[in-house]
Amino acid sequence: MITRLLVANRGEIARRIFATCRALGVQTVAVHADADADAPFVAEADHAVRLPGNTPAETYLRVDLLLDAARRTGADAVHPGYGFLAENAVFAAAVTDAGLTWVGPPAAAIAAMGDKMAAKALLAEAGVPMLPTWTDPDAVTDFPVLVKASAGGGGRGMRVVRDAEGLAAAVASASREAAGAFGDGTVFVERYVERGRHVEVQIFGDSHGTVAAQGVRECSIQRRHQKLIEEAPGVLPSGLRERLHEAAVAAGRAVGYVGAGTVEFLLAPTGEFFFLEMNTRLQVEHPVTELTTGLDLVRLQLLVAEGEPLPEQATDPTSTRGHAIEVRLCAEDPARDCRPATGTLHRFSIPDVTREFGTLRSAGLRLDSGVVDGSTVGVHYDSMLAKLVAWAPTRAQAARLLAGALARAELHGVTTNRDLLVRVLRTPDFLAAEVDTGFLDRCPEVFAPLLPADELPLTALAGALACAAARRAEAPVLGSLPSGWRNVPAFPQVTRFSGADGEIEVRYRLDRAGRLAEWSTDPSDERTVTLVGAAADRVVLDVDGVRRTYRVHRVGPEVFVDGPEGATSLTELPRLPLPTAALTAGSLLAPLPGTVTRRHVDVGRRVTAGDLLLTLEAMKLEHPVLAPADGVVTELPVPAGGQVETGTVLAVVDPIQEDVR
Repeated sequence: MITRLLVANRGEIARRIFATCRALGVQTVAVHADADADAPFVAEADHAVRLPGNTPAETYLRVDLLLDAARRTGADAVHPGYGFLAENAVFAAAVTDAGLTWVGPPAAAIAAMGDKMAAKALLAEAGVPMLPTWTDPDAVTDFPVLVKASAGGGGRGMRVVRDAEGLAAAVASASREAAGAFGDGTVFVERYVERGRHVEVQIFGDSHGTVAAQGVRECSIQRRHQKLIEEAPGVLPSGLRERLHEAAVAAGRAVGYVGAGTVEFLLAPTGEFFFLEMNTRLQVEHPVTELTTGLDLVRLQLLVAEGEPLPEQATDPTSTRGHAIEVRLCAEDPARDCRPATGTLHRFSIPDVTREFGTLRSAGLRLDSGVVDGSTVGVHYDSMLAKLVAWAPTRAQAARLLAGALARAELHGVTTNRDLLVRVLRTPDFLAAEVDTGFLDRCPEVFAPLLPADELPLTALAGALACAAARRAEAPVLGSLPSGWRNVPAFPQVTRFSGADGEIEVRYRLDRAGRLAEWSTDPSDERTVTLVGAAADRVVLDVDGVRRTYRVHRVGPEVFVDGPEGATSLTELPRLPLPTAALTAGSLLAPLPGTVTRRHVDVGRRVTAGDLLLTLEAMKLEHPVLAPADGVVTELPVPAGGQVETGTVLAVVDPIQEDVR
């Protein structure tokens, strides 16, 4: 039996595995990069081993360091989690060669499915439907196509290409991204199906010859080919579920599969389905299967690794209950093309969570999180902070429960995709199960913030009143005076904030009793607002006869306001700002911290608007830096390989200067 398990991963998946280990009495070992030294998963492990460095290549992708950590801590088994080396046959073989138990499928099965082209050929012989596929980009004649990484998944190394002209650049970019994420830059090309649905079947195999399906998941809501919202069971036409189960089980049997795996399919609008890939690991979205089947999939992984047969409940795909929907809460900015965001998570609070990392006995919310208050979100790893999952008797009830909890969550310090997720969950198309992989492209309105523009003045007023109340409470003298009291009460107080859309100035006046006598951010705003109460962390306003409560959290000059219509983040500006140096005209600033991986032009090059100047890598994804206008590149201050922070000047494009070459 397994007594001490090393988890060769990080974040929420490490915490998820540790939770099952605690329930079974198995001791745990964490490994961590320097950036993760204070992360929750490290604190929760019984033992922890430092992996010197920060990048995946220095740490979580080092087989030698991982095996040494197992040896030093006396671990007798290794669980790879997902991502990193979870689908690396060399790592699986090295673990077993070291005399340790590998909690995953055999290395041969990983190798067979890891070479996606060979996997397609093998499973085609087993009768699994396939899409047209090419390994030579020059042989592609039918567009649109999808460039895909051969060695991994999770949307990395994937590019949609609609004509031959863009194929070579897409292949090169996808190959670089795949090499950085998986250590293998091999890519291939397959036909892209418009308005296809991404569905997948959870399977499990044991060493006694059983391979069984545990249901179908719907994973079509995606951004940059990475899943955002998953659910189970998938809403499917009559008879299709059984056909998908049969194809997935056939795929597992074709490679002698043992352990947890997922067989992914593309469902065309015609009703046809095609094999996409087989993930030889536990999936990020496994909680929706756990909640609808009552199974603990990590527990099953450990049992199978110990040589036990699958329990009967795990072999019946019809044994499901209710509906579960999961969202991936990520550090990304939907208003800026979902760019990854970094910083300190000052507050991470989601209301009414029923349980963390476990099954539910009744309708409720499950939270699988890799972060807590005070966690630092850096650039080295994936942007996902947590998964929030709702289980309810019906799909509509689960969507409503999940959207409501997300909308009320307090997420302060790092920009997230929370508003995007809430809007998707509330759209008529989603509620009608009218989804496909192009959903976000068809519904651009979901990228708008939850907070309506006309509500920003009220949240800013609440922030200003809370700041004044906090200063009054912190004042060392005359604490009994109302906030903002002055000898000339007719003169308003002024608080200036910077926000996502620029600067906002709040003017308000309190009478001698501390009541709100007048307020304004816009002279045309005619709403009647009465101050019911103001404290440093809570402001209550009466707006045209309707009482509203605003929760306020201050961290230095940052002011986070959560109200009934949405949340906003503001920065209080100093009354007497210091002068700052002016930027050179035409400067392009880094939109986020990262690494400049390539410089595509030289100083002196004439460029046109939209030309690719640099490639910036952050959170394992590439971000192009494009010329904003026609001009000449006059400065490229950051070399290839250089690390940058948000706001660093990456290039200067002079729209006037003549070409010097």
